[in-house]
Amino acid sequence: MEQSSRPIGVFDSGIGGLTAVSELKRILPNEDIVYLGDTARVPYGTKSRETILRYASQDLEFLKRFDVKFTIAACGTVSSVMAGESLFGGLCTGVILPAVAKACSATKNKKIGVIATVASVRSGSYERLIKQRSPEVKVYSKACPMFVPLVENGYTYPGCEPTALIAREYLEPLRDEGIDTLILGCTHYPLLSEIISEVMGEGVTLISSGAEAADYAKKYLQENDLLKKEDAPGRLRFFCTDSPELFRENAARFIDIGGATVERCDL
Repeated sequence: MEQSSRPIGVFDSGIGGLTAVSELKRILPNEDIVYLGDTARVPYGTKSRETILRYASQDLEFLKRFDVKFTIAACGTVSSVMAGESLFGGLCTGVILPAVAKACSATKNKKIGVIATVASVRSGSYERLIKQRSPEVKVYSKACPMFVPLVENGYTYPGCEPTALIAREYLEPLRDEGIDTLILGCTHYPLLSEIISEVMGEGVTLISSGAEAADYAKKYLQENDLLKKEDAPGRLRFFCTDSPELFRENAARFIDIGGATVERCDL
């Protein structure tokens, strides 16, 4: 098969990476996409570095079965632990570098906040890459370990008081620091954008790491003549490591998957 006709691979610990898939379908509607959600082992953000690396390696190996031409590690934890994505190589990207580039160009007062999983914050990857790009920027990071299980269990609807209460506890210290840009360093977090915005107030720009990674993928594929030549709508295939029924139900909050197949797999 011609390389440009091969699918794009996307993986995450659960369903959060569908924020990247949704953006890919919007900007590259003709591309085929294979998505893997490791729903049996979500969340990754509370695991050790060694465990996260093992899981990520298994995810990547699974997607290689489909001869993917480019892969997005749509997981902030994986991207952080894998040394700022330097281990991915040219045909794979994480979510950190694209989000950092967008945040550094968006901030006006040079105060950027980062919310992510415990593992991502502990790695220091966001702070390190922001400082490399813009040394004058002050970075304020906050681990938000409850956000992923809240999203995975559907506590994302407007007015959800348990989520709003936890969001206020996590985010008010960042708001009080006067940040004007906030990186949503986990691809689950955009589903909480409305609640997050209510806490942060007007004037704070939210950066979706999944959406920025999708934009990066488009640019890379364009520059390397790897965009699909056929004009037909792209095909979606979804795989998960737990219940396909539950995956389909939860995925509906991210993207309209229509008649796409959802299959259970073993890694």
